[in-house]
Amino acid sequence: MRVALTIAGSDSGGGAGIQTDLHAFAAHGLHGTTAVTAVTAQNSVGVRAWAVVEPSLVEAQIDAVATDMPVAAAKTGMLATAEGIEAVVRAVRRNRIAPLVVDPVMVARSGDRLLDPAGERACVELLLPLADVLTPNVFEAEVLLGRPVRDAEDMRRAARDLLALGPRAVLVKGGGIPGAEALDVLHDGRELVELSAPRVDTPNTHGTGCALSAAIAARLALGAGVLQAVRGAKAYLTEGLRRSYAAGRGRGCVGHHAVVAPGAPPR
Repeated sequence: MRVALTIAGSDSGGGAGIQTDLHAFAAHGLHGTTAVTAVTAQNSVGVRAWAVVEPSLVEAQIDAVATDMPVAAAKTGMLATAEGIEAVVRAVRRNRIAPLVVDPVMVARSGDRLLDPAGERACVELLLPLADVLTPNVFEAEVLLGRPVRDAEDMRRAARDLLALGPRAVLVKGGGIPGAEALDVLHDGRELVELSAPRVDTPNTHGTGCALSAAIAARLALGAGVLQAVRGAKAYLTEGLRRSYAAGRGRGCVGHHAVVAPGAPPR
């Protein structure tokens, strides 16, 4: 049984964060482990409250897992503060955790910033150089580059420029750009590849970024190359959206339970 690690915030509503990461790991036949960086009180309607986990405890969680289990791949999500990012970077380096997928949770679709300026700097200077795959959406790409990312050409330029910040590969996610096709742009360090799929018409999109980055990490853990992992993860998410469901009164969730990931060990 291969082991994957998610370093992210907890979603009490079960639709995003470590909860959806664990669903994606399980769908790929992996044993999922966690390092919780923040605890949220939220449901399908919104976030009511949240608290940051002490950075030393985040670091201790990573150490506890990595010194006992061979972590085949890991991903990061919400890291909350500059101090939290620094703790994660120390632990990832010390335990030589790789490959690492970095989902730079920096800005909500509403435009609200989820990291303060010090956290944004720590993400760029410390975390991005450790990333084997960086997975910003267009809003996060705008924050990282300090310029608008509004169309396919902007996404292509963003992928090239983000690669210069240190990650080995960059996937710019275009789900926030309207259109019949959901376009993502991958630069794997050698070539630029556009990945397109018919947009699934569903309001149940909570946690899609978490699900995609977790599926990429899962496929890397199973031995896939970057392009193969990203292609497979996008297909997994598309099918999960087709099978999405509502659990409450607000935005629903990706249907992880209904998807057996192609290439994953049989369950």
